[in-house]
Amino acid sequence: MSAGEGGRPDRVVVRDALGVGVAVGLSGFAFGVTSAGGGLTLMQTCALSLLVFTGASQFALVGALAAGGNPFTAAAGAFFLGVRNAFYGLRLSQVLALPRVVRPFAAQWVIDETAAVALAQPTRRSARIGFVVTGLSLYVLWNLTTLLGALGAGAIGDTGAWGLDAAGPAVFLALLAPMLKTTTERAVAALAVVLGLGLLPVLPAGVPVLVAALAAPVVLWAQGRREADVREGER
Repeated sequence: MSAGEGGRPDRVVVRDALGVGVAVGLSGFAFGVTSAGGGLTLMQTCALSLLVFTGASQFALVGALAAGGNPFTAAAGAFFLGVRNAFYGLRLSQVLALPRVVRPFAAQWVIDETAAVALAQPTRRSARIGFVVTGLSLYVLWNLTTLLGALGAGAIGDTGAWGLDAAGPAVFLALLAPMLKTTTERAVAALAVVLGLGLLPVLPAGVPVLVAALAAPVVLWAQGRREADVREGER
């Protein structure tokens, strides 16, 4: 396989993209089991993976519903988690520069993993290859394993007894942890965890996720105040 000027060999990009797609795609099984165990039907579970296709939002939605949360509150929490993909899309539209006719279809694959692989590439050619291979392999495998997980949920029985009720949060944390590279990002994540867990006993299911979203502006405000104080002290 060829490579553009200053780019990586195509086979290397494909290998890395497939590695991400397969590794994350297998997590769809945990979602299928969790969703079916939470009371969603096979069709509803598969429709979420086919149409929503953003793991964190899917886990948040079924987790809130399984805990007895209001469907609108659960959907709102899932929506706010998925908003980040819109910001990925703004950056990827510049990097990939895809033809206008294919952009609506490519938008379905704008998620954490495809953005990470595409944006790590040095050239547009390798970015496009990374995006397509990651998106295609992950979409196919995620939906296949979602189906298998939902079908197998009945045979497994009580997902809580097997510890599979914790599979969703565990997968989400595994995806999130490598992204926390700066002190600010870690502070936001830590405060969000404190808010989310601390409010679970006192707020309806799904609402703590919405409140935890306040962690970002709070940390950024505190950081801004600290930097302003430092500048003031230097004068």
